[in-house]
Amino acid sequence: MTHPLFDLTGKTALITGSSQGIGQSLAEGLASAGAAIVMNGRNVDNLAAAADALRKTGATVHELPFDVTDHAAIRAAVDSFEKTTGPIDILINNAGMQHRSPLEDFPPEMFEKLMRTNVTSVFSVGQATARHMIKRGRGKIINIASVQTALARPGIAPYTASKGAVANLTKGMATDWAPKGLQVNAIAPGYFDTPLNAALVADKEFTAWIGKRTPAGRWGQLPELRGAAIFLASEASSYINGQTLFVDGGMSVCL
Repeated sequence: MTHPLFDLTGKTALITGSSQGIGQSLAEGLASAGAAIVMNGRNVDNLAAAADALRKTGATVHELPFDVTDHAAIRAAVDSFEKTTGPIDILINNAGMQHRSPLEDFPPEMFEKLMRTNVTSVFSVGQATARHMIKRGRGKIINIASVQTALARPGIAPYTASKGAVANLTKGMATDWAPKGLQVNAIAPGYFDTPLNAALVADKEFTAWIGKRTPAGRWGQLPELRGAAIFLASEASSYINGQTLFVDGGMSVCL
């Protein structure tokens, strides 16, 4: 039985980029706490497959395909869902991308694409959803930051910049929208074993480095992000605003 403070029964959560990886795991986690899930992705087939898999667990699942870099499409999709299906009580801005390159060779067009995907999308989906939440005087927004919000590694300077921006945008959203009844926070995952990190996980040298660099001594596993998301999506976090919760095995607190 779910503790009342963490019970999401009757709530509906939109999770961007939820066809795989972190987004899919968070969808499973919030569904297990009772939330109806609105799954999002650009690839309709992948989205349908992920939604069907979650439905088989008994969850209520909706599909809302749109490109998180298309402001007009986002607004249309969110407005239509609110009008025809019901309110979105929880938003998790999870969609993101990575591109690795030495900074001196980093393609300008990839820099712009990365910023649109990782930062502008948080603004666009956040704004479209918050406009409805504000009318109701309540809502939860969780932005997915990164351990790179606080740290940097060679070859990913633009990604680091984008995730630093997500944390500061989270503070700004909370500053503007907390007086209107919303709670806006972020989760900063460390190194997690995801499909997008498969090559790094398979790299024995890199995995050994993760083990030595992380106090927990290992890669994070996707289910380990669910508790933080349920906490920030629930009444348990009703007086928490503008914070970034690092879920990184301790990597960001030690040298």
